[in-house]
Amino acid sequence: MRLLVVGAGSTGGYFGGRLAQAGRDVTFLVRPARAALLREKGLQVVSPHGDFTLKPQLVTAGEIKAPYDVILLTVKAYSLDDALDNLAPAVAPQTMILPVLNGMKHMDTLAARFGKQATVGCVCKVAATLDIEGRILQIAPFQDLAYGEMDGALSPRMKELDQFMQDAGFDARLSSDIAREMWEKWIYLAALGGVTCLMRGTIGEIEAASGGTDFVHRFLDEVVATVRAVGSQPSESFLTEVRAILTTKGSPQTSSMYRDLQKGAPIEADQIVGDLLARARKAGVATPLLATAYTNLCVYQNRLVK
Repeated sequence: MRLLVVGAGSTGGYFGGRLAQAGRDVTFLVRPARAALLREKGLQVVSPHGDFTLKPQLVTAGEIKAPYDVILLTVKAYSLDDALDNLAPAVAPQTMILPVLNGMKHMDTLAARFGKQATVGCVCKVAATLDIEGRILQIAPFQDLAYGEMDGALSPRMKELDQFMQDAGFDARLSSDIAREMWEKWIYLAALGGVTCLMRGTIGEIEAASGGTDFVHRFLDEVVATVRAVGSQPSESFLTEVRAILTTKGSPQTSSMYRDLQKGAPIEADQIVGDLLARARKAGVATPLLATAYTNLCVYQNRLVK
C-alpha cells in the first residue's frame, strides 16, 4: 500500500515517520518551507520509544502525479479546505482517507467532497510538538492510532489497512466501534478545551478554585447531553474516567487549544466548541456554559483577524 501523509508536523510526522522507519511506502505532502527543512535536516523524531532521523519522500502542492491507497490527513481544522484542494489529485475511487482532525465536522466535509466511501473513521492519541529546530518531540509515552469503518463493518480494506499499520513502532488498532470513539474524543476535547480556555487555567487550578469542580461537572454534563442527542452514546467507563481526569487535584493538564491561545496562535474553536454548540441548538439541548465558552473564544479569534 502507498500512504500519503498530509502534513509532517507533530502528529503526521510522528506516525508517518514511524511507518516509514518500518519500511512502509510513505510520502509526505508538505508546504515548501517545511519541505526545504526536511530535505536539509531530515525528519527528526525525539521519543521515549527511541529517537530516529530519516530522509522522507516529499511532495508539495501540484506535484502529486498518481493516486494513493491511503491518505492520513493530519492538518489543523482551519487548514482543511486548502489541504483538500492540494490532496485531491491523490484520491481515486479506492482511496481511504483517515482524518485525525478534532470534532466531527470534517467528516461531513470529506464526504461532501470525495464521498462517504472514501472516509474512514480514525482516532489518534499522541502528545508531541515541534521544537524551534523543526524536530518532533514526543512528550508522553502513549502513541495510539485506531481506525475502522464508520458502520463498524470488518471490511477487506480494513483488514488490509490493519496489516499495513501493525508492527510499525506504535500501537495500531482496528476498531469495530470507531464512531463511538470519535464522539468520545470530541467530548473530552470540548470539555477540556472549554473549561481551561474559559477559566484560563490548568485542571488543577480550576479544581482548587471556589466552585471549580462543580463548574467542570456542569460543563461536561452539557457536552455529554449534546452528544447523546446527536451522536453515538459514550460508555459509562469513559465518562467516569473523563470526570476523574478533569477534576484531578494539582493536575498541570491543559488543552492544546488553551496552549495555542496563550501563544496568540489560531485555535480550533469553531470545530471543537462551535460546531458542538450548533448541533446542541438544532437538537434543542440547553448549553449555556458551552455557549459562554464559544463566545469567549470568538472574542479571541476576532482579535487575530484584525
